[in-house]
Amino acid sequence: MANTALITGASSGIGAEFARLHAAKGGDVILTARSDGPLNELKAELEAAHGITAHVFALDIGAADGAQALYDRVKAAGLQVDILINNAGLGGHGKHTERALADELAMIDLNVKALVSLTHAFGNDMAARGKGRILNVGSTAGFMPGPYQAVYFATKAFVASFSQAVDHELRPKGVTVTVLAPGYVETGFSKAANLEGTSLVKKANMSAAAVAKHGYDAMKMGQLVTVTEPMLSLAVNWIIPLAPRRMILGLVAKMQKK
Repeated sequence: MANTALITGASSGIGAEFARLHAAKGGDVILTARSDGPLNELKAELEAAHGITAHVFALDIGAADGAQALYDRVKAAGLQVDILINNAGLGGHGKHTERALADELAMIDLNVKALVSLTHAFGNDMAARGKGRILNVGSTAGFMPGPYQAVYFATKAFVASFSQAVDHELRPKGVTVTVLAPGYVETGFSKAANLEGTSLVKKANMSAAAVAKHGYDAMKMGQLVTVTEPMLSLAVNWIIPLAPRRMILGLVAKMQKK
């Protein structure tokens, strides 16, 4: 029985943990990220430990036509994607008007455009077969506006909305879409996003491996949206929606100020 998972942003952090988890269950993996060195190291690790096959496609899916290039390479290799895990993402700290516009747009290209493109391409294939799972990695950031990470928070709000709508469209065809919404997780994200020194990075309560397992299990059960921690779920689903908007803006800004 086919059981191949395509994982974007698989070179480290939560993405690598998704790959380890799926491989440990006997599934083949397709690993993609920009750097082939870490991907090939992970490929060797997984194949040696679990006897599965790992395929590596190193490219930038956030580049123009990058997602289409990945899809074309997967199809050319004769591979079928049974599980799509859209994990790759970018963040970036600072006031929107003071950050380079190119960096803000690159974040949208990766967090939104690439995710939409891959969901469209592989979701269509899954619907034609009548079976498939899609896991889109969002964030609790998607439940609120985020001063000093305005674009990042907005992209994650898009991921949450888009994923739920597409799930409703595809579920009758045997395909489910799950949104994983973790809080802050200690990976290389904070350094890349220039978040070091903020109170936000002190709030990591779960490891990348624990977050990956939470999301993977929710995906396999066909859940629609899953928040990794009960108190975070309470906050984003019941407290934040009812609280004064200016108060929430102030609290989020305080967490992200250096």
